[in-house]
Amino acid sequence: MDQNAIDEVLNRPLSRELLARDLARLAFIALDGTPRSIPIGIVWNGTEIVMCTATNARKLPALRRNPAVALTIDTESHPPKILLIRGQAELDVVDGIPEEYFQWNGTYEMTPEQRAEWEAGVKSLYDGMVRVVVKPTWVKLIDFETTLPTAIEELMAQQKQRQRA
Repeated sequence: MDQNAIDEVLNRPLSRELLARDLARLAFIALDGTPRSIPIGIVWNGTEIVMCTATNARKLPALRRNPAVALTIDTESHPPKILLIRGQAELDVVDGIPEEYFQWNGTYEMTPEQRAEWEAGVKSLYDGMVRVVVKPTWVKLIDFETTLPTAIEELMAQQKQRQRA
């Protein structure tokens, strides 16, 4: 998928809304060769999705071996709105806590006191973290109104052909 097509999808209002969400599911291949899909906090910086994790996270050796990943960001309401993203994970080990880690939980409900306590706990726990950065190389937006999963589109086209016959 070329960059212009990717940008066109990511700049749609619904894509922007989904990219502003705090959580996605990250899919990757574990060291034992089996697939994994995990929930993870995300921040969209306008060109990349940034996720932060502990330096001893079990996913890191797997991502170093095979950086190909897929992300799903979706809604819980009907019809679901879904943004599918593929790319390569780049790992950036940093000292301290990346600013993105404090940004991703912006929609969680916390009082100012809870927020201060949470931030203090985070700062005391981590000496450093790993930024997992994904620049989209393929994207698809599904809203079940103007866009559908490819398999559904194919079935609908077949149905139309049968109805014409």
